[in-house]
Amino acid sequence: MECAQIPVQEGGSTLLVVDDYPENLISMRALLARQDWQVLTACSGIEALSTLLEHEVDLVLLDVQMPGMDGFEVARLMRGSQRTRLTPIIFLTANEQSQAAVLKGYASGAVDYLFKPFDPQILKPKVQALLDQQRNRRALQRLSRDLEAARAFNASVLENAAEGILVVAEDGVIRFANPAISRLLMASVEQLRGASLLDFVLSPTASQWRESAFYQAYRERDIYRLHDAVLRTSNGQALSVALSCAALPGEQRAMVVTVLDMSVVRSLHQQLEQQAVTDPLTGLLNRRGFYQAAESALVRAEHSEKHHALMYLDLDGFKRINDSLGHETGDQVLQWVAEQLKDCLGGHGILARMGGDEFTALLDDLDYPEQAARFAEKCIERMSISQHLDGLEVTLGVSIGIAIYPDCGANIDNLLRAADTAMYAAKQAGRQQYRYYDQDLNGRARSRLMLEDSVRAAVDNQDFTLVFQPQVAFADGRLRGFEALLRWRHPSVGDVPPGLFLPLLEEARLISRLASWIYRQGAEQRRRWCGHFPDELTLGISLSKLQFGMPNLVEELGQVIAAAGLSPSQLEVEVAETSLADNIDAAQRQLQKLRELGVRVALDDFGAGDCSLRLLRDLPIDTLKLDRHLVALLPESEANVALVRCVIELCQQYNISVIAEGVETVQQADWLRQHGCQFVQGFLVARPITADEAGRFPGFFDWRSL
Repeated sequence: MECAQIPVQEGGSTLLVVDDYPENLISMRALLARQDWQVLTACSGIEALSTLLEHEVDLVLLDVQMPGMDGFEVARLMRGSQRTRLTPIIFLTANEQSQAAVLKGYASGAVDYLFKPFDPQILKPKVQALLDQQRNRRALQRLSRDLEAARAFNASVLENAAEGILVVAEDGVIRFANPAISRLLMASVEQLRGASLLDFVLSPTASQWRESAFYQAYRERDIYRLHDAVLRTSNGQALSVALSCAALPGEQRAMVVTVLDMSVVRSLHQQLEQQAVTDPLTGLLNRRGFYQAAESALVRAEHSEKHHALMYLDLDGFKRINDSLGHETGDQVLQWVAEQLKDCLGGHGILARMGGDEFTALLDDLDYPEQAARFAEKCIERMSISQHLDGLEVTLGVSIGIAIYPDCGANIDNLLRAADTAMYAAKQAGRQQYRYYDQDLNGRARSRLMLEDSVRAAVDNQDFTLVFQPQVAFADGRLRGFEALLRWRHPSVGDVPPGLFLPLLEEARLISRLASWIYRQGAEQRRRWCGHFPDELTLGISLSKLQFGMPNLVEELGQVIAAAGLSPSQLEVEVAETSLADNIDAAQRQLQKLRELGVRVALDDFGAGDCSLRLLRDLPIDTLKLDRHLVALLPESEANVALVRCVIELCQQYNISVIAEGVETVQQADWLRQHGCQFVQGFLVARPITADEAGRFPGFFDWRSL
């Protein structure tokens, strides 16, 4: 069914609405009626594909259930066509509203999946945004075509260009050389033509053409600029040049390399630039250099998950040294201070002398804002050391203000003002201290650093213990095994929640030091249970993301198992879903090594991350553990019910055991039992218990006691 079309304005957009109900097409045409939108309609999948061949369509609103060919098939065929592979699709459906249908819709290439009836006030902005994106994409395509034509034109004037120009084929062989490059390299055009470009390149170095930055830029169709390249002339002399490389249109299968002689200019520029951004006394960056480096760092920070902080440091007692010992001695002190600060930061930031006795440091690689306090404490401690100058004992100090980006300022000027204000607050509080501009951070930083120190001490003293939570079968109450859980009792504050100290262990890179102890303790406890529990009873040990990524993980586990005299299958390593998502291929290799060792592998906390079903298909796992947050909403949440039911059924097909974590109610247990979940772990059965209590846990849990 094709209705009369509303003429569209020049530069307007074309939409295609596909639905097997004529009344739906009429209502959608009325809803989307705009002077700058042309609305096409189709009442079947075949008619929709035909319309797409005849018209340049910017957006397709596609019904799912249609006779003959459903919406999923239409979307699949669109994605297989070069003409329509980038055309956005919005699914509209009144019936296919299951989680599986939604996933199938997105897998078919849809950008959105909406349920009927839908809110027009939601649909129209979505349509507008997608049409704007399509219009921008096509504008970029037109610009790209114009650029390619311009490059083809420029090729005709290469011979007369003042700069040295080479045309290099995709195999690295020089195809064309202009007179200017011939003079620079002291080689005739005939000598250059047919030679390898790398024969004349000293820097950047590359032994093979396909490993070179030139070839990579060519393959990626990027413009490659290098301001400090070095070429070798035919008589072996080194020549400093600036290079600019760009791929020619694809059919030419070559790139153009522009060469500018920089040998004289570069030497002078480097001298001037160094003088312009460097403090001559300390060798640190000056104010100008700091602004340049810091602004670049903040630009990079927009794409980083790390935290950034600016420290403003002012020396305590420096004026007294200058007045009593003279400026020459004062300069020596400043040089010494610069060296100490560089040592304290250890390359973790951008350090500068702003003038007089004031220094700044931009810390650009922090795991959390409070970590800046650690660097501040190191600087304060280092500056408080007494030293002898000209026979006199000199004691310095430093007051530090800290401002966090972007909370305290979105640019360098605002950060400096905030850090300066905080520094004066530190001086007023008694000097030789640090203060955050955000007062709340002062207390949090001190508390966190104290706790971090306590965690370090606990790791050194092995103040941690293991507790064990049973896993039992739904069918007959059989004890399957236990999961070993780490606990810490602080000598002053008592039991510290795992949610508090486990992230600290990760962030402070202390978990690797504790990992070996956990493996040994767990294996030794499983050995003690031999003869008391059946041989098939498993002990689960959770691996953090850092632990799982250790290259010696499998070797260490093998040594621990052998030392305890266990069968590898008596241990089960638990790896969280979120620890695998970053690099599936690497995770697969590590899991395969674990399986080859013989230990069982469990996918832990499934549902806490993206719930990728690819993990079940591709990863060699024995067990899947449903995350407690997923289980907590059963059976009330229809979405969770559908997802859990689907996951359990899929695991049954892949022969993967399923354990539900965090089960606390009889209703949750009944639903899980009825839908095929095999094992349960949670407060409903038992809380984490000591090793002695675990040894007395019954071999069969009595479900009738609940």
